[in-house]
Amino acid sequence: MIKIDLNCDMGESFGAYKMGNDADILDYVTSANIACGFHAGDPSTMKKTVLLALEKGVGIGAHPGFNDLVGFGRRNMAVSPEEAYDLVVYQIGALNGFVKAQGGAMQHVKPHGALYNMAAEDAQLAEAIAHAVYDVNSSLVLFGLSGSELVKAGERAGLRTANEVFSDRTYQSSGQLTSRREPNALILDDSEAVAQVVRMIKESKVKTVTGEDIRIQADTVCIHGDGAHARTFAKQINQSLQEQGIFLQKIGETAAI
Repeated sequence: MIKIDLNCDMGESFGAYKMGNDADILDYVTSANIACGFHAGDPSTMKKTVLLALEKGVGIGAHPGFNDLVGFGRRNMAVSPEEAYDLVVYQIGALNGFVKAQGGAMQHVKPHGALYNMAAEDAQLAEAIAHAVYDVNSSLVLFGLSGSELVKAGERAGLRTANEVFSDRTYQSSGQLTSRREPNALILDDSEAVAQVVRMIKESKVKTVTGEDIRIQADTVCIHGDGAHARTFAKQINQSLQEQGIFLQKIGETAAI
């Protein structure tokens, strides 16, 4: 039986500003990456999202990003490895407080946005993030772009890692995601996105924007919860994967980890 984790970024509302369809989407995913207050989220939103995830039996992960609310953490920032270590430790600790207060346990860490993408290529930044995670809790699973420097750093640090693939993003021949600044960064057709995911899981391949196939490892699949049809897509991909004989299971319980 093929097993896969299905994750979604959540808890990204802030004060009076609402984002995402967390309560609905939690019915269809197995892991939730919860914003920790830097790129998005606030204490009340963090607590609410943790409670929802625990209620639905979804694995909880910290989703640390750059301290950039205005840019939603998607703008590159020049930080030292030490600064990256500190901001990751700080944010994991913040979310873990809410998880422990509600009687739960944290499962994983997935950096957000620019921090994630930069760590996919920058070995020093990746090392800092991996060591931050390990030093807080060495049992946490570190999510990183499939085959990236972040995954390699996590393995070297002694962490369990999960190679992450994206349902609605296009890929470069290097294995990196196409920049959101490019017009072809997103896959807008739901059926095309589902087909890409199934192929990545079953064949360990993905077609790049140049038309060539590259190898890719899929331990966890990311879907986005802030689109107009996010709930519909979450339900569709959940059902489609199961119809393909792919069993959905949170990352902490999959045999591959």
